[in-house]
This record gives sequence, C-alpha cells and structure tokens, in this order.
Amino acid sequence: MEFPFDINHAFPERVSILDHTLIASRKSAGRPDLQANIATVIDELGRASAKAQQLPASITSASKLQTQKHQLYLLKDGERNGGRGVVVGFLKVGYKKLFLLDQQGAHVEAEPLCVLDFYIAENLQRHGYGQELFNFMLQHKNLEPVLMAYDRPSPKFLSFLVKHYCLTPSVPQANNFVVFEGFFLNRSGPPSSPLMDQGMYSFFGPVEKGSPQKARRRDQTLLLNGERSGTSGTAGSSLAVCSSSLPPAVGILPVLPLPQCGILPQQGAPASRPSFCPWGQQGPEPTVPSDRALQGKTHKFP
Repeated sequence: MEFPFDINHAFPERVSILDHTLIASRKSAGRPDLQANIATVIDELGRASAKAQQLPASITSASKLQTQKHQLYLLKDGERNGGRGVVVGFLKVGYKKLFLLDQQGAHVEAEPLCVLDFYIAENLQRHGYGQELFNFMLQHKNLEPVLMAYDRPSPKFLSFLVKHYCLTPSVPQANNFVVFEGFFLNRSGPPSSPLMDQGMYSFFGPVEKGSPQKARRRDQTLLLNGERSGTSGTAGSSLAVCSSSLPPAVGILPVLPLPQCGILPQQGAPASRPSFCPWGQQGPEPTVPSDRALQGKTHKFP
C-alpha cells in the first residue's frame, strides 16, 4: 500500500512493533506529524483487512490500539515506490482469557497469545511476505504457532497455517477462536477418578487413594475366629482374615447377617455355632475348652 508521505521516515525498521503509544522508533517520539502518519497507516490497513474478510466494521484502528494491550507488527518494503517505501501488511496479536474445549470435550481455561488480525496487501500476496511477518512475530514472542489461538481466521489464513506450519486438524470450539490439537499437549493428563478422590469406603474402611490393589485385597478378606489366620492379614491388626478366591473384578463385598459372614465369638464360646467363611476355604472347627478348663473362672459365657 502506498501513501503520500515517506514510509521510511515513519517506520525506520523493516518490521515495526507498535503498541498503545503509536511510536515506531525513538525518532517518532515527540513528533506529532510522524504519529499522525502512523495512525493514518493503521486505520487504512484496518479498513483494508475488514474489507478482505468481509467484516461489517474494522477491528483494527489507531484508536483501538491505544486503548487495548495489543501489539501490531507492521511490515514495509522500503525500496518500492521510488525509495519512499510501501506498507506490505500487518499482524495484530494480544493475550485473551479463553474457555476452550479439548479433544475429550473437557473445559480448559487458558490465556494464550491470540492472532487478532492479519492482512497482507492483495497485490503483494504470494511473495513470502506473510510468512516473513509471521515468523518475525514468533521469534519475537519465542512461541510456537500451535500454542496460539486464532480469532475468526479466514479460509485463506487457515490454508496459510496448514501450508507453512502444518497446523491441522483444529479442535472445534463454541466461540470464534480456533486452536489445534497440539495446543492441549502440555495441559492434558489422565483424568482423576472421582471415587478415589472422595474417599470411597470398602467393606472394612476407606480405600487408600491410588492403590486399587490394596483396596481389593482388603475387600476380599474376612474376620475368622477373632485370631490372625494365615499371612493375608494386615500387619499390626488384631483381626483375623482369610484369603479370597474371587477374581480381581470383584469389588465391595456384600453385607451378610452375622451368622453367615463368619464373624464368630472369641474362643470359649459354645461349639454349636459353626465356623464358616463364604469367600474362602472353610477353616478348622474352633476348639472348645472342656468343663474342667472352665472351672475356677469368675464368670461363664452364656
């Protein structure tokens, strides 16, 4: 794009970085005439970009740039137009807080750097200017394009991202922003189990977090005769357990009436109640002391 003033005076560098100050270099600071020329260039570029994208109004202007925390990268070709230079295009970026959906449909809150507007003059397209400008922004921000979000990209811009940066496929979003699958690589992870996080209770007590093997072994045990039976009991426990032959898929044990679940009285109880372990092999019958052994006791069991 050509302008009636010298572009090289307003923009000394090939790529100028503009913010709310509208200062392209130290020379333009305190120069109202240069800042007025810079504002004219930005307004004209914003109108041309809106027309190319068939937007009802410009989304880039000098006044908007002064009130927003965005950055505008402007590319020029200083040798054209008889050495007065021409403006090739611009790229506007800024950080936005977004609520996105990942590949599994989970909500992700992020604040990525977003491409808000991108335009190259029609008569200068397909000359490598767009890639030069985009690469300059990536190097300046030290960022990969897959980690960025794109606000309402046009089909031509999407083809540009596929051709030069292999950004495909995109993850559908409910808003106007487009992100790609690699955006969620550093944010993905195995989903936590809500049952484990809430402290699920097993047959004997709360299950340890993240230890389904321990929980399964604990759930597949049963009290037997008030004594430690075998080596499958928990260390330091005064309860007796017997091993289970159920497959690992069995989870929480059913609650049975006391005569059937194997919870027996301590040694010295009448022998009329059998010892029964429904989830393991039947153990030996408990020994019952003789009447002579019970003599001299201060009390008797009912």
